[in-house]
Amino acid sequence: MFERAVVAGVGLIGGSVALGLAQRGLARRVIGYDASTEVLREAEALGVVDEVRPHAGEWLRGADLVVLAAPMRALTPLARELAPFLSPGTLVTDVGSVKGGIAAEMEALGVRQFVAGHPMAGSERGGVRHARAALLENAVWVLTPTEHTPLTALSRVRALVEGLGAAPVVMPPDAHDSLVATVSHLPYLASLALTHMVARDERLSLLAAGGFRDLTRVASGDPRMSRDMVVENRAALREALARFRRQLDRLEADLDEPEELLAAACEGKRTRDSLPVVRRSLLPLRHDLVVAMPDRPNQIGVVTQALGAAGVNIKDIEVLAIREDGGSLRLGLESPEDVAHAASILRATGFEVRGRGQETGLAESKQTVTPS
Repeated sequence: MFERAVVAGVGLIGGSVALGLAQRGLARRVIGYDASTEVLREAEALGVVDEVRPHAGEWLRGADLVVLAAPMRALTPLARELAPFLSPGTLVTDVGSVKGGIAAEMEALGVRQFVAGHPMAGSERGGVRHARAALLENAVWVLTPTEHTPLTALSRVRALVEGLGAAPVVMPPDAHDSLVATVSHLPYLASLALTHMVARDERLSLLAAGGFRDLTRVASGDPRMSRDMVVENRAALREALARFRRQLDRLEADLDEPEELLAAACEGKRTRDSLPVVRRSLLPLRHDLVVAMPDRPNQIGVVTQALGAAGVNIKDIEVLAIREDGGSLRLGLESPEDVAHAASILRATGFEVRGRGQETGLAESKQTVTPS
């Protein structure tokens, strides 16, 4: 699709985009641009990019794709730095988590072939050393064109997103920012509040088990990047916080109404079990098989090797719980037939399994779709 692609900001997401461009044959040459020479050296040493550039300049005129992948606070300054050197036909997109300001900024800079975007993917582990093309596979990638976005540019960026293995979703910038405030930025603040409660009472830390760690996982993200993300979206986030407080007030009132609280709990379970809501029309279905894991070395390896040798393709894998006597492993498989086949193999290998959707001694069915 592109002769020369430039990834400006070679961190976790930028590095993953660069690897995806190369591994999927989308760009003939990938150039990494970053303010940190140390990051550039690491990216080049890891083979994430073909070439590195520490300064903007006339070399940018030869790029036919530029991906702005800097943290939120640095995104606008980065755009201003690169814009004077871009050719009129250069396709530009970004991966920032807030869209309201960047499109207006690019228009003011005279960059016409721009489509704002946000891949809903990431990790608590940052930096180019953790970049991988698979991070973007099956991820929802929101594109937020405005009335000034050329349709040809939108079409090309959509094709790029699909080429990287992600699922493009198009919506207005303000709609994106409102939705992300609820599903991403609000959970981050909630995680901070919960972890602060534990930090102020040592007794709580003794009882904070796996469920608490899962619930507060996003608090482990980079503090500065997370701060910049929520501050940039503070208007939409304040609205989400107001709705969240109303929900908490309602649940507090329900403590005196057990049947109302039960109804709320049932609604919560139904909603949680069906997440993410938009996935069924976007991403392939997965069929679950849960494997009880004894507390012995290399048990995950035994499971994956046994299924791989039998030709069963594991599409997704998740460690569900860890206890002193073992835990469990959820395998996302492609079809009910794969679930039955895998269950038979693992039982013969000595594992206890609990599948979903099978008649032969397995429990109820559940189809899930799991973004990378």
